[in-house]
Amino acid sequence: MQTERRCTDMIIINIKENESIDKALKRFKKKFDKTGAVRELRARQAFTKPSVKRREQVIKAAYKQKLQEEFMK
Repeated sequence: MQTERRCTDMIIINIKENESIDKALKRFKKKFDKTGAVRELRARQAFTKPSVKRREQVIKAAYKQKLQEEFMK
């Protein structure tokens, strides 16, 4: 049985005195991106087999390791 997960936490942005709306909006967007809500929605649109997820993780790890080795040279 699959349980439904819902986020009950709200993102609260305290606007400081004399702060522009643009800065407050920028802080909101940053916090929202950190929650990963959009990423999760996109991932849930289609089922990804566990073997495919593992393969993607291995490819990503190899890529990161290659970058790290090039940086150390």
